[in-house]
Amino acid sequence: MKKQDEGFTLIELLIVIVILGILATVVVFSVRGITDDGQQNACDTDYRTLEVAVEAYYAQYGSAGGDPSDADLVAAGLIRTGTSENYTVTNGSISAVSPGDC
Repeated sequence: MKKQDEGFTLIELLIVIVILGILATVVVFSVRGITDDGQQNACDTDYRTLEVAVEAYYAQYGSAGGDPSDADLVAAGLIRTGTSENYTVTNGSISAVSPGDC
């Protein structure tokens, strides 16, 4: 064996490191978008859950039960306490706790 056949050159190693860095950058930016979509989907799901609970409350109690609040929905067994951190139900309407989050 000759001495020049024993390993990789510095240039070859640098090229591999640059390619790995480019791949890592692409992965980081693509994952960042996924987490933003996840937060929006969680907000949409919270809203739909409360919307269905309010409709079920009206179906069960009618207008005689009055307009439900969070406590009324919990008492009726339609949601659990702390179901949504993003929305609250007051007088039968759903509103965002902090509008900037959802």
